[in-house]
Amino acid sequence: MADPIVSRVTGLHWAARGVIFAVLGGIMALGQAPYDRPAALVLALGLTFALFLSTRTARGAAWLGWALGLGYFAHALRWIVEPFLVDVARHGWMAPFALFLMAGGGALFWAAAFWFARRMDGTGLRRVIALAVALTTFEYLRATIFTGFPWANIAQALLDTPAAPLLAIIGPHGLTLALLLVVGVSIWAADAISTLVYPLAVVALVAFAYLLPAPSVGPVAADAPIVRLIQPNAPQDEKWDPVMAPVFLERAVRMTGEGAVPDLIVWPETSVPYLLEYADPVLEDISALARGATAVIGIQRREGAGAFYNSLVVLGRAGVVRSLYDKAHLVPFGEYVPFGELMSRFGIYGMAATEGGGFSAGASGQTVDLPGIGLARPLICYEGIFAEEMNATDPRPRLLLLITNDAWFGQGAGPYQHLAQARMRAIEQGLPMVRAANTGVSAMIDARGQITGQIALGETGWLDVALPDALSMTPYARWGDWPVGVLLLVASLVGIATRKRFAIDESTGAP
Repeated sequence: MADPIVSRVTGLHWAARGVIFAVLGGIMALGQAPYDRPAALVLALGLTFALFLSTRTARGAAWLGWALGLGYFAHALRWIVEPFLVDVARHGWMAPFALFLMAGGGALFWAAAFWFARRMDGTGLRRVIALAVALTTFEYLRATIFTGFPWANIAQALLDTPAAPLLAIIGPHGLTLALLLVVGVSIWAADAISTLVYPLAVVALVAFAYLLPAPSVGPVAADAPIVRLIQPNAPQDEKWDPVMAPVFLERAVRMTGEGAVPDLIVWPETSVPYLLEYADPVLEDISALARGATAVIGIQRREGAGAFYNSLVVLGRAGVVRSLYDKAHLVPFGEYVPFGELMSRFGIYGMAATEGGGFSAGASGQTVDLPGIGLARPLICYEGIFAEEMNATDPRPRLLLLITNDAWFGQGAGPYQHLAQARMRAIEQGLPMVRAANTGVSAMIDARGQITGQIALGETGWLDVALPDALSMTPYARWGDWPVGVLLLVASLVGIATRKRFAIDESTGAP
């Protein structure tokens, strides 16, 4: 049985269907920040499952998945053009290609998922379960292979819904699977009852997403350490300008010494515009104005003849470096280019790299000690988007400490989506996160993922805010993605083993 609207769409020319699927994917992306409309995501997913149930061939299912993914990722990742516009003369021509390649590449994972699910044969419930398992599996692969890019994960749209605490138990991929199963089974049940129940089922799911309360902010201890967030607000096209760089540095130094003395002061990524080996006078000034408080700053350093690192340092008195962390998960084509020395001969460099080889990677899973507070898991910018990499720290830290320069992302969706992912990591680990961003959003995030204090995007300033308590170790912090991964593998193997042979009608020669 098929809904009349679905029947009309599936009867259209394949190109017309592709346009409709892409628009549907764009609607699905409204679940991502800064829109934060989970109802739009649920609505689009419901229609997607209805369309998938009506697909006649694996090729048609793959076309649905690719066009849907193209619309979704093009809308959600539109901020990807911003870094290319910082130096328009050098990189501007790449912007449209970057957006299409990122969107089209992400859509390939969805196309593979839809193709695989349709190849599993069967109808109704078996088919929607196959799609839920396949799409979650390929979203996991997107997050991990080729260095991984989990941005715009489907589960991210549930951050401000009652489902968010499930991140602490089953993680982002488990939550994605749960959402897909709920929506898919609801649409299948509606189809089994009556075609008229399709829109009713979608409306019910949307109402469910809106009516239940979101998670609340947890209590903060009266004697909690006070953390100062520094936001110098240096636009990326001015950040390294020889005239403006000292202005932004002086701004951050001045804000370090204002107000009452906090317990910890955190500057954003690369906020000191000198290499560490030349920065002693600046570090001494920062320590003096910190007045005994521990200071964390972002800085670049060089080791040996040519190894450059994007680093975080913990300062003690007199500018002494107490702890050092080098960024481990670098941004491909941003902080380094594969075969960089060879590519530099053709004028191809990473946008944030000053040499052909780009930055070098540090060791992952490290902690830094913050006197009077405890161990912190340091993260620099891009590293905060990888849920599976948070579990590599032993012993367990007291907090997550993320410094970033989101000026690369402009003033649109990018900084807000990056902030949302930081909130997810806090929930998954049951740890508060201190987040200092150059242009914002700088924020204190509690262990439930709620923001307890922030400096808005594009503002200059500092904020003293109490550090929330850590919660007990979460199941996800203990087990990571293993339980969900095993479940996906077993479900896929069972689907393959029980698949019936069937003929695919490819006579039309088109999706």
